Order: sequence, then structure tokens, then C-alpha cells
Amino acid sequence: MPQIKDHSILRKIIIAWAAVFGCLAAQVYADQSESPALEEVVVTAEFRPMSAAEVPGSVSVLDPNANGDLINHLDELLSRAANVNLTSGASRARFFQIRGIGERSQFVEPLNPSVGLIVDGVDLSGLGGSATLFDVQQVEVLRGPQGTLYGANAMAGLINVVTPDATETLSGSLQVDAGNYSARGAGGVLAGPIGEDIGFRISARTYQDDGFIDNIHLNRDDTNARDERSLRAKVQGKLSEGTWQIAAGSVDVDNGYDAFSLDNNRNTRSDEPGRDAQESSYLAFNASTALSAAVVGELAVGWVDSDIAYGYDEDWTFSGFHPFGYSSTDLYLRDVETRTADVRLLSAPGQGLAAGAVDWVVGVYALDKEVDFSRDYTFAGGLFTSDYAIDRLALYGELATKLSDSWRISLGLRAEQHESSYSDSEAVRFAPDDDLIGGRLLLERSLASGNMLYMSLTRGYKAGGFNTSSSLDADLREFDPESLWNMEAGFKGRLIDDRLALSATIFRMQRRDVQIATSITRLRNDGSAEFIGYTGNGAEGVNQGLEFEAVLQAADRLQLTASVGLLDAEFEDYVNGSGEDLDGRDQAQAPGYQFYLAADYRFSQTLELNISIEGKDDYYFSDGHAEQSPSYALFNSALRYSRDNWELSLWGRNLGDKDYFVRGFSFPNDPRDGYTATRWTQLGAPRQFGMTAKTSF
Repeated sequence: MPQIKDHSILRKIIIAWAAVFGCLAAQVYADQSESPALEEVVVTAEFRPMSAAEVPGSVSVLDPNANGDLINHLDELLSRAANVNLTSGASRARFFQIRGIGERSQFVEPLNPSVGLIVDGVDLSGLGGSATLFDVQQVEVLRGPQGTLYGANAMAGLINVVTPDATETLSGSLQVDAGNYSARGAGGVLAGPIGEDIGFRISARTYQDDGFIDNIHLNRDDTNARDERSLRAKVQGKLSEGTWQIAAGSVDVDNGYDAFSLDNNRNTRSDEPGRDAQESSYLAFNASTALSAAVVGELAVGWVDSDIAYGYDEDWTFSGFHPFGYSSTDLYLRDVETRTADVRLLSAPGQGLAAGAVDWVVGVYALDKEVDFSRDYTFAGGLFTSDYAIDRLALYGELATKLSDSWRISLGLRAEQHESSYSDSEAVRFAPDDDLIGGRLLLERSLASGNMLYMSLTRGYKAGGFNTSSSLDADLREFDPESLWNMEAGFKGRLIDDRLALSATIFRMQRRDVQIATSITRLRNDGSAEFIGYTGNGAEGVNQGLEFEAVLQAADRLQLTASVGLLDAEFEDYVNGSGEDLDGRDQAQAPGYQFYLAADYRFSQTLELNISIEGKDDYYFSDGHAEQSPSYALFNSALRYSRDNWELSLWGRNLGDKDYFVRGFSFPNDPRDGYTATRWTQLGAPRQFGMTAKTSF
């Protein structure tokens, strides 16, 4: 199992926090009248909604509004979940990693995400830039394969974003915020009834900042600026025997991307700074109704259209800086349209097979996706275009029954057909298809007071694909599907009269035909370097570890939160395309440990203080090179004053102004040192602070 490396300060912090938890838990147990019970949290990403304490798997439920902090985007929240990482080669993280598995970036090639992203039932996998969090109720992070319900895009796990429902009475809120780096934002919410049994909710948000990069060549401090707008709407109603909902939304992101510096700091020299833009619109309809006394029918259909623009100044500097005239830009444009449909039948409560003893689910899922792509690259000799299409059809089902008063077993299977077609302006053609199988075998045992033990064996999968670069050898052009088996055991409980919520999970994942994103560097005739990124199959990989989460209502005024993940993720019997033996090397984006520790103290009914620390171990940026992100810890705090319908928060993140990195490479790019291979890194956000004011009615 994984071990925490010799980082004594971080280890002492975790041990000290565990000691605090233990002491306060004992105090709460001794004087239970001092602290109230914790609120129940419901998870919606399963076949049937259930409390987080009842979900037989490793899941985190995150509230972006809990601490008084200003959380604009998903990438600012996920550090609170165990064994969840993200990387950013853009203004916002587009892809996420769970238990060391997940993509880091996308350039020319089509991509099948390992971690799914769902927003109000709409599949936005691979479109993480759209994951804004204004007027979001909660974010559910499900770790491990979700192959029975979600299929190919959830091999490593799933992130489910849930927005609030309509209200029975007219209500709303207004929010404004401001911070350093010229941060400013405003948003509003309005909800209420339309008529009898029909309600609505609509929210809008705009946010801008200048970024934390200074471009010393252009004399600008806003070349890495953010400009983000979002709009969401819901209409919900009742049927005679069920409910229906229409959800719609749009996200308009037009951010700068000027992040890498030849001086490895926050002072860039680009004469043509890049951009990271996304316009996404979506529409979804879902309904649930009783078809009979024994059967419930559910329908969910969704549509998403996204226009994505991502580009950067490839030489990182200005024309004339390189002695041989090297100057280059690279721009990627994608138009992605996705249509989904999911039809499902479920047994009504107590109305399953065998006189109600066997609960069941059966469903059909279909996805149709089209991607129009173009690349405008200095050295390409012209505009590169491609068309890519995916068709997925899946059948799935699950049976569950009690073996005794305390034991329950369930079996789920999913069979999926994945077909794709690809063509581009260089006359490259691919049309792979895969038949994929996933599922879950689960054994649960109920303990006293509603606590639970569970053991599961799950199989996840991801479709194969291809590399489009003609510079690659023929045997590198295609790669096979990846699959994994996940063995997991865990405990969930609510202890001390519901004042302590505790979950602990141990897991081991055996990966087969691991899809590894890597790159090779080749020198052009003019002496500049060309990166060729591609995906290949490694032999095997083992990802194993622990996840621990706890919330303790230590007293009437004090709540403590802890999340700790330990991870050991290594390759087995893998030799890369360069002949380098990587057997036993850690997989990329897989920190040996991650933690989030928070204390929330209420001085009075109106004043509340939150203090937190988050950190992670060192990890490789990529499987294609040996550059690493060092370990780090960040301190955050928020002070919130609320009275009647008003709320004012003062917040700060990374208060110690710690330098940390979100992306890194190694290659020659600087003429001042004779083009010596150098470690290049993209810095994460420095100290940020600000104020948020909110009123509701």
C-alpha cells in the first residue's frame, strides 16, 4: 500500500489534525448535548437517489458555498476531494484525474475522457471549461469505474454537478464580489412557481480578472485574463404519477492564455498571447413516472453544442528574439455537438421480482457526437482540418437482493458498442469500432445504527483510438481499448448520534493496455524543436490506495472536516517508444498523498470563520518525461458575516503565497543558454483575496 514520503511538516499536520479529531470526538461523545447532528447529504448520481452514507462506493459531496470562499470554477473546488487531481495547460482545467487516471490536455487527436463530467444530467465530459459553479447546490465526485450506469467516459470516476431546484415561493438573490488582480463579478438568481405544479429557476453570472501574469514585452498585466459568463435555467413540473424537468444553460468563456515564461516566472515575453475560449449551450429533458404499481419509467435526453478555441504563442517570446528568426503560433478550433438519450425501467420500491425481494434496473443508452476541427499552425504549411464522429449504443442492467437481514448483493452489467469515423485534410482515414463490457459485483453488510461495510469488484473501460500525425511510425498510429478491474472495500457510518460522518475506502485497480499520452521532440531544419504528442498502450498499471473522509460537529459552534487520499500508481512491464524501461515508475498525475483539512468556527449567529489547508505530494507532470511537481501545502481562510438576508465574506486563498506548479515540460527553447534542455513550468495561482456581498429574498 502507498506510504507518505518523508515530508515531515505535512505529515505532522495530518497527524495533529487526526489527534484534534480524536480528542474532540471524545469530547462530543462525553457531552453530546453540546453539538447538533449533521445534516443528511443526498447523492443523485446513482440509479436511485440515496444519502451519501448509503452509497456503496467512494464518493465525496462538495458544497461550493460552504466556507464563504469565492469558488468560481470546478478546478478551485476539487482539492477538497481525496485522490482527485487536475492539470491545466490552459486558463481552466479541462480534464481531471481520479486515482491517478485521466487525461491532461488535448491538441489535434480525438480523445475519450477517463473521468466523466455531468451537469444537470448533461454530458460535458472533456469540456471542463464549462464547469462554472455559481448557483450550484453540490458537486458529487464518484471514484472508481462507473461502468454500469455511465460507461466509457467514467472508467476512473465521475463528477456530477447538481444545481438547485425551483422553489415553491418566489425567491432570489444578488451577489457581487471583488478581489486582487482586478477581480470583479456579479450574479443573480430568481426562482418560484409559474403555476400550479410548475416551477422555475434562472441564474446568471459574470466574472472577470486580469490574471496574475505580467507580459513585460507588451507592457500588459492582463494577457492571462479571465472573462467568464454563465446562464442556467430550469423548469420543473409534476405528472400524475411522477415529475419532469427541462434544464438549459450556456457558458461563454473568453480567457487569455499566456502562461509560460523563458525566465520560469510570471513575467512573459509573448508578442502574440494565446487564448482559451469556449462557448457551450445545452438543453436537457428528463422525466420519471410510474408506469404501473411495480414499474417506474425514466427518460433523459440531452444536447450540447460547444465552440472551443485554444491557442498560444509557441515560441513564448517576440519576433527577433531567436537568432534564426524562429517565431510561431498554434491555434486549435473545435465545434463539438453531442446528443444523448437514456431510457430506463426500474422496479418500484418493494415491487421487485420474486415477490419484491429483487430490485432491478434495465436501460438503453445512445450517444451521437460530431467534432469539426481546424488547426492554424505556423509550420503546418496550411490550415489542417478534420471531421470526427462517435456513435455509442449501450444496454445495461442491475439486480439487487437481500441475502439476509444484514447482507445485500447486487450485480450490474453494461455492454457498449463504440463506433467512430475520422477523416482529415491530409487524407488520413480511420474507422475503429470496439465492443466493450463493464459492470459491478457488490456485497453490502448493514451494521448497527445504519452503518455499512461494502466490498465490490467493478470493471471499467475506455475505447481505443488513433494518432493522426503522419510523422509517427505506422505502428504508433492506432492504440487499443483500455480496461481495468477495481477491487474495493469500505466503511461508512454516522457515529456519535449523527455528529460524526466517517468513510474509509481501500482499493486496488489493475489496468490493462494502459493508454499513455506521451510525446517525442524532434529538431526542425532551422534548429527549433517540434513536439509530436501521441497516445500509445502501456503494458499494465497498478493503482492502489486509501481514501478517508470525515466531518465532525465537534460542538455547537465548531465543525471539522478532513479528507486524505493515499495513492500508489505504478507501471508494470512497460517500455516506451524510446526504449526506456518504465517498469515500476509512478504514473503521471498521481500524487502519493493528498489532503484537505478545514475548521469552521461560529463566533455567534452572525459571524463565522473558516480556516483550511490543502496539499499534495510530488508527482510526474507526464508519462513522457521525468519532470515533477514538488509537494506543497496551501493555506486558505474566509470570514463570513450574515444577518437577516445579507451576507458579507472576506476570503483568501494561498495566503502564504506559495509557488506551486500545474504543468511542466523539459526541452530546449532559450537561445541565451545555447538551447540547453531546460525544465519549464506553469505556475499556479499566487495569493488571492477579496470580498463577496450577497443579499437574498
